[in-house]
Amino acid sequence: MHFRSGSVVGLMFAAALSLPAQTASNPIHLTVDLTEAPRKILHAHMTIPVSPGPLTLLYPKWIPGEHMADGPIDNLAGLFIRTLNGQQLSWVRDDVNMYAIHLTVPEGVSELDVKDDFLATAGATGFSAGASTSANLAMLSWNELVLYPEGHKDDADIYVEPAVVLPQGWQYGTALQPAPMARACEPSGCPVVFTTVSLERLIDSPLLTGKYFVEIPLATEVTPKHFLDIAADGPEDLKLTPETINGYSNLVRETGALYQSRHYESYHFLVTASDQVAHFGLEHHQSSDDRVPERTFVDDNLLLLSADLLPHEFTHSWNGKYRRPAGLATGNYEDPMKGNLLWVYEGLTDYLGNVLAARSHIETAAQYRDYLAATAAWLDYRPGRTWRDLQDTATAAQILYLYGDSSPWDNWRRNTDYYSEGDLVWLDVDTTIRKLTNEKKSLNDFLASFEGLGGNTPPKVVPYTFEDVVKGLNDVVAYDWAGFLKERLTSKSPHAPLSGIENGGYKLVFTDTPNDITQARITTMGMTEEWWSIGINVSSDGHIEDVLVGSAADQAKLGPGMQIVAVNGRQFSGQLLSDAIRDSNGNSNPISLIVVNTGVYKVLSLDYHDGLRYPHLERVEGTPDRLDDILKGMTEAPKS
Repeated sequence: MHFRSGSVVGLMFAAALSLPAQTASNPIHLTVDLTEAPRKILHAHMTIPVSPGPLTLLYPKWIPGEHMADGPIDNLAGLFIRTLNGQQLSWVRDDVNMYAIHLTVPEGVSELDVKDDFLATAGATGFSAGASTSANLAMLSWNELVLYPEGHKDDADIYVEPAVVLPQGWQYGTALQPAPMARACEPSGCPVVFTTVSLERLIDSPLLTGKYFVEIPLATEVTPKHFLDIAADGPEDLKLTPETINGYSNLVRETGALYQSRHYESYHFLVTASDQVAHFGLEHHQSSDDRVPERTFVDDNLLLLSADLLPHEFTHSWNGKYRRPAGLATGNYEDPMKGNLLWVYEGLTDYLGNVLAARSHIETAAQYRDYLAATAAWLDYRPGRTWRDLQDTATAAQILYLYGDSSPWDNWRRNTDYYSEGDLVWLDVDTTIRKLTNEKKSLNDFLASFEGLGGNTPPKVVPYTFEDVVKGLNDVVAYDWAGFLKERLTSKSPHAPLSGIENGGYKLVFTDTPNDITQARITTMGMTEEWWSIGINVSSDGHIEDVLVGSAADQAKLGPGMQIVAVNGRQFSGQLLSDAIRDSNGNSNPISLIVVNTGVYKVLSLDYHDGLRYPHLERVEGTPDRLDDILKGMTEAPKS
């Protein structure tokens, strides 16, 4: 709690006087009007119980799962605070905490009438969590419009009765439950009213709505119930095949077998299939906000590239929401979060999301191995690891999230590597357990006890520390797990940890043919991926997305943002560049490029002679096939 002046005793007394009683029977009433969502403006109306005297209203700052203080208060507009009889009250923003506003509640006033708007203008590129809209759909994240009184240490102690007004004919999906009795209609339309929940549960329960919407029950024999809710910009993007639906039903079954528990009352996959909103995923206890390109469910390449998204965010219901690092379990939206264990929160989830995609037949085992090969090779070509260790990428997450994996010079900066390198670390853990126990135990045993602690429960948070992770692993098999993990977290080796792949019975190799994952990226993104040969990725018009430090492209002084206009004297095309790299094998002549850099043209020479290089996993004969065993579905009958 922040105060700007006055004695400590006096301020504590003032805070106690103004602390409102937001209980389940006396909640904040919040109605969000989405009828103008197609115009990218959302309207909120709140009635907030208060007491006379000084009052500070807060806007959520640290949103769980986003790992940085990015509550989008810059898009909050039109804030008016009045008494119920219409008296407008003045307010002032705190000059240190931009997420707090101060005002004085007049004598005799027990409720405030508050209105504000959210400008949902985030673009369709980059990481932009929260409210996103198009002409035919909207994703509502309640934290972007709600204000609440300061003075509660735990935001689970604040209660809100939420409601939403939808555009005519739009349907919706959410983990919130409709209220048994609706309150009176707002002037703008009759709202859908939901049961009163804590502020924590509200912000943890986004709402997806759209004109073109479908809700598909999954694994209907499983309790609690699971639903796949999809909103798209057109009906043609909602045509899921039975095989696709069956894969997600398998995911429900496989998670039950793996975690031996469920920590929710029902679960909704909220999927936005649109090119008009940012593409990412955000986890919640009882739902996930998953955003994919508009043709994902009708395009095999896009579906393959999104194979791990829903399994990843679903796994977070156990690993991240229920079991949460102590530094991220702050209990409120104002206290800073500490990300030092994000290599468990996100790294373990990244590993499991990909494994579950294969176990559920959302992708094939061969496609998983292609993904793993591309990930391992990408991480092995990360010179930034020589100065920044994996632990620092987690600790510094709140500043590194500003950059994407494809940002310029990312291989030297090294940002949120705890996601993808988590795949390698936890594969190493998994194969080591199997090796130590002669294949009798695996990471599955750790997950059943660690994530399934307490059995089936309603949504709640059970924090853990590094020592808890080590103890959980030692409960499966005794080993120096603390040393094992710290070595991988603090290493500044120039190469990625590949022992999990090797213990799994495979090795990383390179050929002149892209694997399925790399080819899917090339096809869908129009990129020329020559990262493992000359050290650049190039867009279809010749713009260089990034340059690998130490590569032939780096030595030739190419840089991100430059545009290749000619290859060996001919106008650039991706195919022409690939052909030149292929022909370099055994050829002593350099590759000649004409590039333009902010209006200045240069001729540069690439001294490269090793041909095309793309990553693959190759089976090592005579070694245990642990990786293949890891990918076997736990709910499948063993093959005779």
